[in-house]
Amino acid sequence: MNLLFIGDVVGKGGRAAVNALVPELRRKYNAQFVIINGENAAAGNGLSESCVTELLKSADVITSGDHTWDQKGFENEIKRFDRVIRPANFRADQPGRGWGVFPNPASGSVAVISLCGKVFMKESAYCPFETMEKLLREIPSNVKTIVVDFHAEATSEKIAMAEFLDGKVTAVFGTHTHVQTADARVLAGGTAAVTDVGMVGADHSVLGRTVDSVVKKFVTGMPVRLPVQETGKIRLDGAVLTYDHTTGRASGCQTFSEYITL
Repeated sequence: MNLLFIGDVVGKGGRAAVNALVPELRRKYNAQFVIINGENAAAGNGLSESCVTELLKSADVITSGDHTWDQKGFENEIKRFDRVIRPANFRADQPGRGWGVFPNPASGSVAVISLCGKVFMKESAYCPFETMEKLLREIPSNVKTIVVDFHAEATSEKIAMAEFLDGKVTAVFGTHTHVQTADARVLAGGTAAVTDVGMVGADHSVLGRTVDSVVKKFVTGMPVRLPVQETGKIRLDGAVLTYDHTTGRASGCQTFSEYITL
């Protein structure tokens, strides 16, 4: 079985690239299930009902991260979408849910978990390692395929999470930094891992934002508005996971980048 995981979608250009490219990527990689991190889909900050509706044309599940609540009103809108999850280690009384078991059209089910890191991230998130220990006891035993989106800043924390979960989940995909890492691998226990999958955003940008604005911010040290680079050459970063749905063990993992001009 093959599954696609798509990195952080940034803005309108990122959403357009997803819907233009993902249907063909499903065919190219014979992928039966697609997970997309959409937490920067709404003008580069958070999610909205309209953005979710657009991305669900291509995604089976949308994960999020530290910018989940950036858009006003999304705390109510998220309740309308069963296929959108926010980090499981946010407070339990926050809207939405942090994980779910979703039907795979080809065979069985896929458990998808969204987690937020703590190192250099929001202090309000609970320990992701302790949260995962709890969740692994809650996932039904007949669900063998478990995919974790670990939305974290520090590469060390993401690598440590992959090692911590080796043999317990099918894959740990890192998100948040928007820069794809060259370390796609399958660990000794059969868990696939990528430290960061990358993003869906302008190829000539700084993490999806216009180059001039970000450079100005760094050079001057002053507050600067950082618009999303919505047009031009858009890069879609992702990973394809190959796994055995009867055991939940991964047998292959590779990253890719595709391009479209908007």
